Amino acid sequence: MFSSVAHLARANPFNAPHLQLVHDGLTGPRSSPAGPPGPPRRSRNLAAAAVEEYSCEYGSAKFYALCGFGGVLSCGLTHTAVVPLDLVKCRMQVDPQKYKGIFNGFSITLKEDGVRGLAKGWAPTFIGYSLQGLCKFGFYEVFKVLYSNVLGEENAYLWRTSLYLAASASAEFFADIALAPMEATKVRIQTQPGYANTLRDAAPKMYKEEGLKAFYKGVAPLWMRQIPYTMMKFACFERTVEALYKFVVPKPRSECSKPEQLVVTFVAGYIAGVFCAIVSHPADSVVSVLNKEKGSSASQVLKRLGFRGVWKGLFARIIMIGTLTALQWFIYDSVKVYFRLPRPPPPEMPESLKKKLGLTQ
Repeated sequence: MFSSVAHLARANPFNAPHLQLVHDGLTGPRSSPAGPPGPPRRSRNLAAAAVEEYSCEYGSAKFYALCGFGGVLSCGLTHTAVVPLDLVKCRMQVDPQKYKGIFNGFSITLKEDGVRGLAKGWAPTFIGYSLQGLCKFGFYEVFKVLYSNVLGEENAYLWRTSLYLAASASAEFFADIALAPMEATKVRIQTQPGYANTLRDAAPKMYKEEGLKAFYKGVAPLWMRQIPYTMMKFACFERTVEALYKFVVPKPRSECSKPEQLVVTFVAGYIAGVFCAIVSHPADSVVSVLNKEKGSSASQVLKRLGFRGVWKGLFARIIMIGTLTALQWFIYDSVKVYFRLPRPPPPEMPESLKKKLGLTQ
């Protein structure tokens, strides 16, 4: 599979060396041996330098594997770091009468469970979201290449937002299947006092009581929560990066240093994270209640919570998801920089499309 994807990726409009040369105005037809050798040689030399700059080819198996590793670090580490906030948020959703606000929730948790109580559920969180990150970021790169080649160079540029949405939704479908068992275990530990304190205690107990259904009964509402979240996360991030370089950053991306590019990544990630939290919060409330209770369905929980109930804990989730998303993109991009992976710049309009639209002579 990866070999065929790598073959398609060579013509992909998001390929970094090709786009960078188009952006610099250095591509053009190869001259004949008798013609002036200067400009074509310069183009070929720059293309060779661009290839040599990276540790692997865009769209290769190594590229996808390292992108998946970047996803493991970005999702696993960040979600584990905010476990205390996530714990209070979940308790506010399933028991709003007791946990009336974020600060009140922290106060009650510290009083009843101590400082260690704030770390409940860290193990399923780390394992589950590491697996989710592997699939989310790794498959996103795969589907982005596949879909862009299906559309063709011109349509991939014109419909790039739809491309980001489709690729991220496809990736998240598989990512949530990997996440669901650990997410169910985490919520059970965090929201049912006395049920279990560790993954080793909770998982066997859940299996004994409900079988495999205990781990996957929340996968449908998880799709409801995570697919819109991820679509917003990737599409909003990609277009925000494009807008920042176009309207805010005073110089082209190619002239920015790596640290400057990572700052843009962090800012775009935070903006995307705020929208992600709002879009996915109602489904997140349903997931939290559903994984706590036995025998309830998503529709029953949604009806019982009502419109106001599904928005409980939104402020805490905006803070958590905004910070989380910004850090995830920062870590993911940093992994790409460290391993010298191709990092395509924001897409440029293909020359063929410029000619069709009369933008070039």
